[in-house]
Amino acid sequence: MRRARRLPLEELQPYLLPVPDPAAPLDFKAVFGNDHPVEMEVGFGKGLFLVRVAQEAPATNFVGVEVVRKYQLFTATRLAKRGLRNVRLVLADARWLLEACVPAGSLQAVHVYYPDPWWKKRHEKRRVFTAEFAAGCERCLRVGGRLYVVTDVPEYFAVITDLVARHTRLRPLPLPDLRDPSHDMDYLTNFERKFRRQGKPIHRAFYEKAGSEPAERLAPPPA
Repeated sequence: MRRARRLPLEELQPYLLPVPDPAAPLDFKAVFGNDHPVEMEVGFGKGLFLVRVAQEAPATNFVGVEVVRKYQLFTATRLAKRGLRNVRLVLADARWLLEACVPAGSLQAVHVYYPDPWWKKRHEKRRVFTAEFAAGCERCLRVGGRLYVVTDVPEYFAVITDLVARHTRLRPLPLPDLRDPSHDMDYLTNFERKFRRQGKPIHRAFYEKAGSEPAERLAPPPA
């Protein structure tokens, strides 16, 4: 299969959101030029989820966070070729970004799909899901905002659900009925495409930040 040609950097620039230096709260209204609700994906990889939901929910803004530059540019190319201007891509550690640059109550949803499990004991400190990250998600979510977590690693899933239970007041939500996707683009990510084809079990947890403020309609995660 021929590799897709990456667009010139100047054409990708509108999709690349620089990290504030020095660290400062992001003004999402200024970033996107509107006051639409904002959702964040942590670790977007090749951008399958962002490309899909950006088309399905044009009245929602999406911020993708990744630590690998080539994935940032690859995903920016996919977005630019489709003219999807409601997405910005940040090259940063999501744990730090939530703490230093994302205002409290500013996100409608946080999506964390197939985070790297960092199998070796000495590498566990690199995992995105820590007590601080879980608390950071709660702080940055608005009332009624949601946290979506999906992984194929049962051990990591147990760690994640325990961290959320012990370090946040996020309320678990019932899971939707999932059907086999009718075509490849129904998958959340490239990882899910591969794992479900292999028949591997997928572990999911959805949470909501409780409160009295009614939530607007959220851009749903694909089934």
